[in-house]
Amino acid sequence: MRWNEASDSTDSTSPVLFGTKGLIRSVQTPEFSGITFHEVLAKSALNKVPRSSSMPFSWTVNPYRGCSHACVYCFARNTHRYLDLDSGTDFDRQVVVKVNIAEVLAAELARPKWAHDHVALGTNTDPYQRAEGRYALMPGIITALAEQSTPMSILTKGTLLRRDLPLLARVAEDTPVEISMSIAVHDDALQQSIEPGTPTTKARLATVRAAAELGFDVTVFMMPIMPKLTDSRDHLESALRGIKDAGAARVVYGALHLRPGAREWFFEWLEREHPELLPRYRTMYARSSYASKEYRRWLGERINPLIDRYDLRGRSDDDDPATSRMRGSSDSSRIPPKSDSLAAPAQHLAAPAQQALF
Repeated sequence: MRWNEASDSTDSTSPVLFGTKGLIRSVQTPEFSGITFHEVLAKSALNKVPRSSSMPFSWTVNPYRGCSHACVYCFARNTHRYLDLDSGTDFDRQVVVKVNIAEVLAAELARPKWAHDHVALGTNTDPYQRAEGRYALMPGIITALAEQSTPMSILTKGTLLRRDLPLLARVAEDTPVEISMSIAVHDDALQQSIEPGTPTTKARLATVRAAAELGFDVTVFMMPIMPKLTDSRDHLESALRGIKDAGAARVVYGALHLRPGAREWFFEWLEREHPELLPRYRTMYARSSYASKEYRRWLGERINPLIDRYDLRGRSDDDDPATSRMRGSSDSSRIPPKSDSLAAPAQHLAAPAQQALF
């Protein structure tokens, strides 16, 4: 391991991590076999999204770096290289925990210049990954945002969200709260192979139902849809039927995109599990991180009639990962004009630049 080892108790001298003070200790526990948690003191909590970005929010908060969900295709894998860790196994098993993030966030939000802009949670790594069961950072984050009347959104694959639904329901009485659940794979064997650390699809749909029963209009992200793996008509129809039955309000979808870091890891998985598809994928993603326009046109023609059939059309955009959030507005009734479905997807899931350590 390339981290400076820290003892199991906090050292007043504060260990140095790649020249940056902040690492408190590195922890391994029997309940999380094979995973190391690196507890750090965050210098800041709010991440500013560049104004040039197409993301429909201005700020993000990420309590964790790395993710035990271990999704093979995860776009955020390359961010682990900023820490001199690899984007494969290290991303899955070396999880950085910002143990003081709620306190830091509360202090940042209390500043007079804070404009109460929308804050997105879950844009880089999942805030409800398994580590949250140990560290319970999200209730403090939610409370800090609510106390400053700051609109928030959560995107997760984690069923641990159910723990905080009562809190979120109370907050939503006074502050806009949006909940999205990512459910891309509706084949149990494939889901466990390509997302080995995530809750089952059935459990995530049950979480959608629990949130919907509390009055939330839940968005389901069918992302990524993977050529020849999850884009069959039967798979898409079964998925949308299950999502509708769970009480979701809308679906947004997008074809797989493979950035550096994720691309290599995904191709290794593909070579092991579906070698017959590797040539097709290498051709499709040879020149771009995005699926071809032709494929995305074909996918749109296949899935959009199904989305309409199940009345899950929450907005007019196709192949667009953004929900109804609009920069600077909490009015979900503001729907933008129909976008070009062949344009590259909006970068809602683009990992914000995180060059500064903690």
